[in-house]
Amino acid sequence: MTTSLVTGATAGLGAAFAHRLAADDHALVLVARNADRLARFAADLRERHGVEVEVLAADLATDTGIEAVEARLRDSARPVDVLVNNAGFGHGGTFLDVPVEDEVRMIKVHCEAVLRLTTAAVEGMRERRRGFVVNVASVAAYVPRGTYGASKAWVVRFTEGLSHELRGSGVRFVALCPGFVRTEFHARAGMDASRLPSWAWLDADAVVATALRDLARGRTISVPSARYKVAVSLARHVPPALFGAASSRTGRFDPKG
Repeated sequence: MTTSLVTGATAGLGAAFAHRLAADDHALVLVARNADRLARFAADLRERHGVEVEVLAADLATDTGIEAVEARLRDSARPVDVLVNNAGFGHGGTFLDVPVEDEVRMIKVHCEAVLRLTTAAVEGMRERRRGFVVNVASVAAYVPRGTYGASKAWVVRFTEGLSHELRGSGVRFVALCPGFVRTEFHARAGMDASRLPSWAWLDADAVVATALRDLARGRTISVPSARYKVAVSLARHVPPALFGAASSRTGRFDPKG
């Protein structure tokens, strides 16, 4: 049976990935900070889909948490075939409004944890000559706006580099870059997203379906929906100064990825 490990698994895109992979008959390893919420979610998945579900409570903003997940990914007796690096968060304020300790914690989760967990997973995947890694980024990776966008840009470039360097190894990589997704992400970050138009929002299940379809097709970047594909295309050609001026007028641009 294929085994998938999902970080940030109890809410939003992480939960959507877990449901979709369980429906596809994957055994699951769910990683999140809240042990009680993990246990409840795992029980629901077992009942709905009849698959094996393991839980691992770990805070990826800490070395202890990252090390616990690394150890599970390196367990050759229980190989992980699919890694979904989804854990992440946003801030409601702009740079200098947010304590630097929180910015460093974001980099720890979005960058260091992704680097270390991917390394731990891919070592075994390359030996077995099969495996898949989904790194959840954001369309914010293409917008010059604060630590969130910068960290997600790193995720995109990291994924592109791995895809190139490990071509032919049997391991595939995709960076998922969604726009605004209907999850609890914005509420947790203290962001007011009430003024966003309805067309800006994406459905979490549809985003996951697009990511897995693009992964199967061998694409390295997955941008769900035509409207966000256009936005990313424009962002690649618009001078950063114009984006900075626009975001200053419209507020912080932190779509959930």
